[in-house]
Amino acid sequence: MKIICCGRNYAEHAKEMKHDIPDKPVIFMKPDTALKRKNMPFFLPDFSNEVHYETEIVLRICKNGKNIEEKFAGKYFDQLTVGIDFTARDLQSEAKKKGWPWEISKAFDNSACVGEFLPVSKFPDLYNINFCMYKNKQLIQKGNTKDVLFSFEKIISYASQFFTLLEGDFVFTGTPVGVGPVIKDDHIECFIENDSLLEFDVK
Repeated sequence: MKIICCGRNYAEHAKEMKHDIPDKPVIFMKPDTALKRKNMPFFLPDFSNEVHYETEIVLRICKNGKNIEEKFAGKYFDQLTVGIDFTARDLQSEAKKKGWPWEISKAFDNSACVGEFLPVSKFPDLYNINFCMYKNKQLIQKGNTKDVLFSFEKIISYASQFFTLLEGDFVFTGTPVGVGPVIKDDHIECFIENDSLLEFDVK
């Protein structure tokens, strides 16, 4: 199992990070060791002093595929949920300044949090899904899939040009505006619409 992520997929988030709006999906990956077990705490890594949350819709790939045409890509995911792409922002900033790869800031152990999956059939419109994150019972990030720059189908089609997608892979589809830090003893809860699908403590 691998985790494919799409960066800068919401224009306002790209702006808050002072990035240009991309003309194609910005793809990076996390290994399976990045997946945090459900309901287990997220332990702050000792190599970073600035870990940020990024709340995202996550797709589950349901069958193998390579060079998938965009018009068929909807057949390659059958479930979705809300997740968090944790980022060691200080390490990422340093790496970007030096022109280095920044996997250590994105792909570290337990940096991919994934909630309870729901069938895609539950949603009448995949591009009008509200999702959000609460920190210590306060709403701090929210988004709607109508604002994506690249559709789920586009992300899957594009990524499959480079990587064979396998059943059970996860696809993180980008975060909206409003990312920020977590600290020890924060309580995190994430929703799709009114369904609480992911909840854990930061340690």
